[in-house]
Amino acid sequence: MKCPFCHNADTQVIDSRAADDGATIRRRRRCLACEKRFTTYERVELAMPTIVKRGGVRADYDRNKLRASMLLALRKRPVPREAVDDAIGRIEEKLITTAQREVKSEKLGELVMRELKRLDKVAYIRFASVYRSFEDVDEFAEVVREVRPARKRRA
Repeated sequence: MKCPFCHNADTQVIDSRAADDGATIRRRRRCLACEKRFTTYERVELAMPTIVKRGGVRADYDRNKLRASMLLALRKRPVPREAVDDAIGRIEEKLITTAQREVKSEKLGELVMRELKRLDKVAYIRFASVYRSFEDVDEFAEVVREVRPARKRRA
C-alpha cells in the first residue's frame, strides 16, 4: 500500500479491526519513510455479471438503474426504502450466486418482478405492464387476476 503523503511503497499495518458488521476491515497504517499514519478500508469486491439486453447489446450491471426502475414502479406506494434496499440485495445475491459472467435482461426482469410482487402488488402490476409490453387489456387483466386473492364463496 502506497503512502498517500510521500508515495513510498513501504507501509506497516499498526492495527486491524472489523467495521460495518464484519463486511469491511479497517486498517491503521504507518509509512516507514515519512512516519505519517493513515487509514485504509478493505472490502470484498464481487463482480456482477454483464447484462445482455434483448437486442444482444451488453451493458454493465448498474445498481442505480435497478433502484430507479423499482422506485418508479413503487412511486406513491407505502413501501419503505429499507425494504427496497433489501429486495435489491436479494436480487444481487441471486445474480452473484448464478456464477455466470452474463445474465439476460429477461432473467433480471423476472427477479425484479418476483421482488416487487413480494413488496407491493400494485407496483408489480405497473412493472409487469411495462416489462412485458402488454398488447391489450386481457393481458393486463390476467396479471391482475394473478395477484388478486381468491374470493371466498358465500354459504
